[in-house]
Formats: sequence, structure tokens, C-alpha cells
Amino acid sequence: MNARQEFLEFVKDKPRVVCAKLEDVYYASDDEGEEWTLYEGYIDGDYERFLESIDFNYDDGYGSQHLGGTIWFEDGTFADRGEYDGSEWWEYHKAPEKPHNK
Repeated sequence: MNARQEFLEFVKDKPRVVCAKLEDVYYASDDEGEEWTLYEGYIDGDYERFLESIDFNYDDGYGSQHLGGTIWFEDGTFADRGEYDGSEWWEYHKAPEKPHNK
């Protein structure tokens, strides 16, 4: 799987990306793990550099998880990495409704 293509496909029908952080969890225990961050307040060039930095292939199949991370969206929703037995994907979340005083 290509991380850039997966990211772009996932965010294409979501609200605007506010910031994102991906991390290599496969090598993290060996202190070799990398991180890729798109900071809040980014400009177009920052977004393009972020996309270029995550333009790599990884094994998204069963075995060991390779990518962790979070994407924050403009409307307060977010996505994080789901994983089961090494198979991995993005999971989209909306904040639960806040309790209201009667």
C-alpha cells in the first residue's frame, strides 16, 4: 500500500485536514521509527511537502502493523489507525454528543 495514496483517498470526502501525524510503529521499538507531521496552520507548500514525505509503500496486510497516527479535521472529527493482527486502516470518528443540563 502507498501511504500517500491511502491518505489522499481517505481524506478526499472528509472536511478539510487541520493537521496530521503519522508514525512508523513497525520500527519504533528499535528507535528507527520515523514520524511525519503536518502542523496546524500549514500552508499549501507544507501540505505538498507532507504528502511527498509519505509517498512510500508499506505492507498493510496481516502480520505486523506499520503505520500509526491521527488526522484532525476542521469540523472537530478525527481519524486514527485501526489495526487487527497487523492488518491496518484509517478509522473516522465523530466526537460523542456532550451531555446537556436539563
